[in-house]
Amino acid sequence: MPSFDLFLGPNGWGKPLLSAALMTVALSLSGLAVGALFGAVLAHARIGGGLVLRSLADAVTTILRGVPDLLVIYLFYFGGSGLLSWAGHAAGYDGFIGLPVFLTGTLALGVVSAAYQAEVFRGAFNAIPRGQIEAARAAGMRNVLMFRRILVPQVLRHALPGLGNVWQLILKDSALISVIGLVELLRAAQIGAGSTRQPFLFYSAALVLYLVITSVSGQVFRWAETRSLRPFRRA
Repeated sequence: MPSFDLFLGPNGWGKPLLSAALMTVALSLSGLAVGALFGAVLAHARIGGGLVLRSLADAVTTILRGVPDLLVIYLFYFGGSGLLSWAGHAAGYDGFIGLPVFLTGTLALGVVSAAYQAEVFRGAFNAIPRGQIEAARAAGMRNVLMFRRILVPQVLRHALPGLGNVWQLILKDSALISVIGLVELLRAAQIGAGSTRQPFLFYSAALVLYLVITSVSGQVFRWAETRSLRPFRRA
């Protein structure tokens, strides 16, 4: 079967691969958002927390960066499914209740990336001149207003390059979620390769789609970095 018909024919694999690519993007974006939330909490604990909070945040980031990502995915899936099954048994349901795979992937990728995003946010916060914070406090600016007008814009500006690297890591790690049953881009290519016995064509198509995603997202991050630097260039 010609490769054109194999992907673009009436019963071709082009649409399933594109749908799987969208699933990869959605999963990666969800993981990035969850990781940003938890990463901000960890960064805040390491910057302004007491001894106990700093020690706890250091322990969490060290553990998450020191264990394989696949192990985190398994722990979330089987641990969460075990809790759901236990709750179901307590309610009278006799059977296994699996945690939704997209939710599991989002949480696993988010928690893993939070350890890296915490370091990105902490470094971005340390890059802000301390004089700006002291001047805001001397002017009587409330913490919420200072956070919104001074800290958040500058932290994001300094964090964008690091967040771009974290995004690339999440995008690649999203392929690991296939082990718990989610059909993302690499899994769809694997299914197509097994069904048609054309592994080279399908894995090459997955390669192209991954490169398209990374290229487009890289352009978006570069545009965001350029836009964040406009006020300083005008100055």
